[in-house]
Amino acid sequence: MHFAKRGDAVAYLNAMLHRYDLGDKVGADDAVILRAALDRHPEAEQKIGCGITHFSVRTADYGTRCFWLNRTDKSTEKFSHTACIYGT
Repeated sequence: MHFAKRGDAVAYLNAMLHRYDLGDKVGADDAVILRAALDRHPEAEQKIGCGITHFSVRTADYGTRCFWLNRTDKSTEKFSHTACIYGT
């Protein structure tokens, strides 16, 4: 996917985040997009770790919702979709 502006990409991912209920596993098509976005995260290597089995939507700090990656070793890690786009 390509977006004319970074803000458009953030808006797309934010809409995706809110399409899911808390605790839901992210669908396969959306997971492909999330993986591509995650590759742009400034801490992508540390976040991915030993590998990803799937993504989910859960709560994060202060009751906000966030994407989480679920690793092959059963550990989980939250990540900011805005950091994937803006690199911060």
